[in-house]
Amino acid sequence: MGQFTVRTATLADLRILKNFEQEIIGAERPFDETLERDPISYYDLQELILADTALVLLAEFNSRVVGSGYGLIRDAKPYLDHKKFTYLGFMYTDAEYRGKGVNKAIVEALLEWSKSKGITEVRLTVYNDNAPAIRAYQKVGFKKHIVEMRVNVG
Repeated sequence: MGQFTVRTATLADLRILKNFEQEIIGAERPFDETLERDPISYYDLQELILADTALVLLAEFNSRVVGSGYGLIRDAKPYLDHKKFTYLGFMYTDAEYRGKGVNKAIVEALLEWSKSKGITEVRLTVYNDNAPAIRAYQKVGFKKHIVEMRVNVG
């Protein structure tokens, strides 16, 4: 398969981004019994597109949008050796293009953007049982770091 083009999302892309968001939510539902019933939304996509501290990217193949992701600069905990970090989210690849380098292209572009902003730490969260996503992130250099645990006492 040929090269993907990675570009910055604009407000004109909101419709497709909102569709991707619903695909992400649908894919994550089996991993999280605490999600509210539909309709729900994870992101304020318009705010992310307009924010100076965020970058929303799209991957295109032959002018078709096939993937997305964002980087958001956040303040780190005061006891860490870095003051800020980039949090990656909204990582989505169209089913037809999975395993073909879309996620890698987006992540690499977000890592470069982070470096350009002087950020040296990049983090993301993924459900522990989402083995395909974990493998995809490990392929681009991420390592497991912390396990968040929960219990419902209701």
